[in-house]
Amino acid sequence: MSGHGPALPMTARKSGPLRGIAQVPGDKSISHRALILGALSVGETRITGLLEGHDVLDTAKAMQAFGATVACHGAGDWSVQGVGVGGFAEPEQVIDCGNSGTGVRLIMGAMASTDITATFTGDASLNKRPMGRVTDPLALFGAQSFGRRGGRLPMTVIGAADPVPVRYTLPMPSAQVKSAVLLAGLNAPGQTVVIEGEPTRDHTERMLRGFGAEITVEDTDEGRIITLTGQPELRGRNVAVPRDPSSAAFPVCAALMVKDSDILVPGVSQNPTRNGIYLTLQEMGADLVMENPRLEGGEPVADLRVRFSALRGIEVPPARAASMIDEYPILAALAATAEGKTVMRGIKELRVKESDRIDAMARGLEACGVRIDETEDSLTVHGCGAGGVRGGATVQTHLDHRIAMSFLCLGLTTQQPVTVDDAGPIATSFPAFEGLMRDLGAAMTRNSAA
Repeated sequence: MSGHGPALPMTARKSGPLRGIAQVPGDKSISHRALILGALSVGETRITGLLEGHDVLDTAKAMQAFGATVACHGAGDWSVQGVGVGGFAEPEQVIDCGNSGTGVRLIMGAMASTDITATFTGDASLNKRPMGRVTDPLALFGAQSFGRRGGRLPMTVIGAADPVPVRYTLPMPSAQVKSAVLLAGLNAPGQTVVIEGEPTRDHTERMLRGFGAEITVEDTDEGRIITLTGQPELRGRNVAVPRDPSSAAFPVCAALMVKDSDILVPGVSQNPTRNGIYLTLQEMGADLVMENPRLEGGEPVADLRVRFSALRGIEVPPARAASMIDEYPILAALAATAEGKTVMRGIKELRVKESDRIDAMARGLEACGVRIDETEDSLTVHGCGAGGVRGGATVQTHLDHRIAMSFLCLGLTTQQPVTVDDAGPIATSFPAFEGLMRDLGAAMTRNSAA
């Protein structure tokens, strides 16, 4: 089971050139944050370009459960009537966050400094993921959390009746943890400070400032210091969601793999805390050009022109991991088609994503005939060259949307077809993936479930 219905096996076969325009969906990270900050604001927030995948829709339902009025006015066009900072009501039902680690962790932060109680659960994949990395710092505000052994969902969070501001140094690079602490700091008096040794995606800081919060960011010898002044009155605003660079990476990498491909992916976020994959692709020799750079909704965006390229393996700088953590699965698939080895270090965070992504990619690539070296914190892919991957495997996706999409893209260039056991979870982040890829010319088909 996918967690969203019966398993949906799919197969990808060697394709002709991919051609056309790939309109990828809105950024998932920004979509989550727009809904949550809209709910914590006074007045109306109008959102255009919202990603309407399962993950984001679950966050929209959660904001309704906490008392905000959330409405859809057409494709990607949503409004939120907020309740203000500290205005969340206690939900009457359990909050089901589906497959979304971002959703559950940010929502926990948003309610942790308000005197209410909420219980959270998710699908089979989310309920295996550790929540202690968020609940530990939220306890510093005065919140209490009671979950399954290992700090796993289902979990009940009791918000702090008298929250106090905190100063917290992130033990690992994590935009989810940083954001949860900042959202909790909104309803705490005084200044909440977050210190991160490695910069992570900064959408929360940008959006908090846009909604009217007083927030400063300073790079020091100690790290990046983010200071938020608590108990502001956030005001509703218009949010234009740029297109998701993580989703865009799939058609981009597919075009680089499939001979004679030439596609355009317009309006993709090029936020410097999210663009590590595109720097890496260019270092591998990709014919990838950023056209028409501009600002949309406070975020830098560009149109990506991508053409098939003979790629070479590289060592990906470990310091780049935070800016491309969700893109390592598709990078690993692409690296299988490059000449030489691609070394990815500093990626142990992938062990606790929707699946153990290092293990999932390693086992899947090995099944497709690719040589892999793996450690707790690294993955090395020995490339087979363009058209050199055997394929012919059925890959276990472990309810992970990015594993499913990565192997479907790889299957477009393998000698034998590649099947994924369940493509259903793709709908959590990229519901239009199948149709978009087929429109470009990809040979992907649904199979009858066993």
